[in-house]
Order: sequence, then structure tokens, then C-alpha cells
Amino acid sequence: MTVDEKIRAERAQVIRNEIEEIVAVEGASFLDRSPIIGAINPIAMPMTITTSTDENGRINVVGNVTFGSAYEGPPGCVHGGVIAAYFDEVCGVAQSTTGNPGMTVNLTIDYRAPTPLHKPLEFRAFVASTEKRKIITTGSLYHGETLCAEATGIFVSMRPEIFERLTQLRDA
Repeated sequence: MTVDEKIRAERAQVIRNEIEEIVAVEGASFLDRSPIIGAINPIAMPMTITTSTDENGRINVVGNVTFGSAYEGPPGCVHGGVIAAYFDEVCGVAQSTTGNPGMTVNLTIDYRAPTPLHKPLEFRAFVASTEKRKIITTGSLYHGETLCAEATGIFVSMRPEIFERLTQLRDA
């Protein structure tokens, strides 16, 4: 590591510490603090999320975002891990429309085309099926008409006592 890189790394650590102070705001909701889409989290690339109900009664979740250079993987493209994290968030919002908080058990991503930086992107997700506590979601990522990636998420709704215990651990 060069001297310049060490200085940048030290500055980055100072910023990370400041971010922790900003995000640890008491009373802020999870979505506001989210490392993925949180409006008060400076490391997040905020995503505008909307929901709508189609003619069949299915709730569709749509997330719009434009990634900057900090999210680059292959040259000029969004890093695949970033795409996976945003799918987890959007599919998680979709599963929450069932009324039961859940956790990701499995998330499968199929990358179909390079996902460009600095361009408007649209993530879409909906609940494909439910079976007892298991919630299956389907997601897609588009740049205009181009399908960039598809996702299948498996979530398990938490029992209320587990959700409460996790909340207490977080707040301790």
C-alpha cells in the first residue's frame, strides 16, 4: 500500500466511524438506517420504492436507483454483489407485504446482461408463493427494456418471539 493509499484508508476509517454515529439514531426505522437503501445511511445508494396492486390482487414492489462509480465491478458496470444486496432488499420488501417479518434463507441471482453505472435502473419483485412460513419471491432488474438480472428469494417468516428477541438484542 502506498503512502497516499494509507492516507485515504485512514480518512475512510474516520468516515466509517462518523457513519456509525449517524446511523445509530435512536428511533430511526430499519428502512431509514438500511445499509442498502437507507435515506439516513450515507453508504447507501437510496432507492425509491413503490408498491402497487395489479388486477389479480398481486402486490408488486418497484425500486428505482442509479448507481455511481463507488458501486463499480466490471468496467462501467454495477458490481454483482451490489446487485445481489439490492435484490435482497427489494425481495425482502415484497415478502413483508404478507404481513409477517421474515429473513432471507436463500437468494439466487441469474445475471443476464451487464448492468450499467450512471443509468436509471428498475428492480421489480413480488411474492410468487407462500407455504406455511416459507415465502418465495421473484425479482427482476431492468435498464430500460434490457433484462439485466433475475432473482428468486426464499424467506421464512419469523415467529413473533424471535422477532422480539432480535429487536431486544439490537437495542441492547
